[in-house]
Amino acid sequence: MEKVMTLPNYINGQWCTSSTMEYLDVLNPATAEILVKVPLSPACEVNEAVEAAAEAFVSWRRTPPTERVQYLFKLKNLLEENLEDLARTITLECGKTLAESQGEMQRAIENVEVACGIPMMMQGTNLEDIARGIDEMMIRQPLGVAAVIAPFNFPGMIPFWFMPYALACGNTYIVKPSEKVPLTMQKIFQLLEKTGLPKGIVNLVNGAKEAVDAILDHPKIRAISFVGSTPVAKYIYSRAAANGKRVQCQGGAKNPLIVLPDADLEMTTRIAADSAFGCAGQRCLAASIAVTVGQTRHTFTEAIAETAKKRVVGNGLESGVEMGPVITTQSKTRIEDLIQKGANEGATVLVDGRDPNISGYENGNFIRPTILQNVDPAGEIARTEIFGPVLSLIHLETIEQAIALINSGQYGNMACLFTTSGAAARKFRYEAEAGNIGINIGVAAPMAFFPFSGWKESFFGDLHGQSNHAVEFFTQTKVVVERWPKDWSRQF
Repeated sequence: MEKVMTLPNYINGQWCTSSTMEYLDVLNPATAEILVKVPLSPACEVNEAVEAAAEAFVSWRRTPPTERVQYLFKLKNLLEENLEDLARTITLECGKTLAESQGEMQRAIENVEVACGIPMMMQGTNLEDIARGIDEMMIRQPLGVAAVIAPFNFPGMIPFWFMPYALACGNTYIVKPSEKVPLTMQKIFQLLEKTGLPKGIVNLVNGAKEAVDAILDHPKIRAISFVGSTPVAKYIYSRAAANGKRVQCQGGAKNPLIVLPDADLEMTTRIAADSAFGCAGQRCLAASIAVTVGQTRHTFTEAIAETAKKRVVGNGLESGVEMGPVITTQSKTRIEDLIQKGANEGATVLVDGRDPNISGYENGNFIRPTILQNVDPAGEIARTEIFGPVLSLIHLETIEQAIALINSGQYGNMACLFTTSGAAARKFRYEAEAGNIGINIGVAAPMAFFPFSGWKESFFGDLHGQSNHAVEFFTQTKVVVERWPKDWSRQF
């Protein structure tokens, strides 16, 4: 049998084998094939990375921002040149379709592009004569060492919500990828190495909870970014904040789509299906509830059910496949159990995607698109983040009831409205309590030049990833008040 490769860490400009004796198998979710083994690095290796990053920070923060972004320009070109290989790697370890993986990497590249504008974005402010002969200014300076604890569902994109901005602002960085999908970041760090970045500026440490806790507790790490479930987000936010760190934690979601009677049915159905079933429902902006208002109840239900039944499920590397597997067998079991829970609460399993037969991929973690009809708005299934290709249907009579349902939920990541009424759209975006709002949009993902928002238990912190929020997060402000008395002993 061919020996399975074990992944190294990248610390202080060197690829190094972990000292751990504990490794996890990284599985292809479509085939159950072992791709590589990932080390569960001990805390001491996180500490090595932090010390290297702290030492590198001394000179990196003194590097002019116009020079720092030159490395990002090189990285952008390398990412574009290697986009297809990176996308294939994402599909192999994460399961999404190749087109979805390509789109993910394009979003990562867009964040690098925006971060290249740091000479403008990082500028401060000043005002002369706040009092006679006294001037005041506010400047931005980097924090020091920062880190990201990344999720499995977007192994290429999500670290780029943070890392390019941190580096451009003059910080040094540590990436802890998800142990489920560590291969993509291995390849990205090979590209980072090719940019010629000085040693210690970027570091990669694989691992699980011990590595995470070491990041949360290390006194030299000043800022931490996280994306994942709400329970874990709360844990990371509370522990890191208790240690005096800046923290931004993106949590879970239960994203509703509201369909009004005047909505374009064909467009709405297509967009709703892409939102609910794209990436096998494993994205933080996936639609999980569709609320039909008034007479849309029957027309939309019939249309979305037919669309769900026709969606092509299989290995994301194959042409024509529209949806891949979920990430693990444990995830598959959990999702199928939640479908049954919905049925037990009185919902009708209108389209049942459990235990599908995907020819040639019988060992894969596949679930076909599933639709639960007449879901109880007060039931557990209406409040639980399923994180799979399951869409719950709820019917209400008015837009006011729909907005009230949204605002009663614990999450506030995204909410979308489908309508041709400008007045209804304005009412919705004004009143709906969610950080990302879509109008005739099924995945309201902000572009890199806007922050990725999130409210309530979908986000913990005050500054989000991407754009100007990232710049503010990775810098600290310093206010300088100056007086220069005239030296009367000199003649000018």
